[in-house]
Amino acid sequence: MKTVQMTLDEDLVQAVDRISKKLHTSRSAFTRKALREALARYNLEQLEHKHRKGYEQHPVGADEFSAWETEQAWGDE
Repeated sequence: MKTVQMTLDEDLVQAVDRISKKLHTSRSAFTRKALREALARYNLEQLEHKHRKGYEQHPVGADEFSAWETEQAWGDE
């Protein structure tokens, strides 16, 4: 691991310290988890943006999925 120095607002530090104490973890562990979750969320947003852009450039055709309709199992049969 690498030690880094960050500048944070005092109220943010107090909130992190309060929650870290409730979770019985350290400030560093809480922050690592929060940063990992933020990075995962960012990556997902980027994939969704790429997906959306792809469909904007190549919209779904009217019959694109019709070949699969007979394969659907809705459980009411």
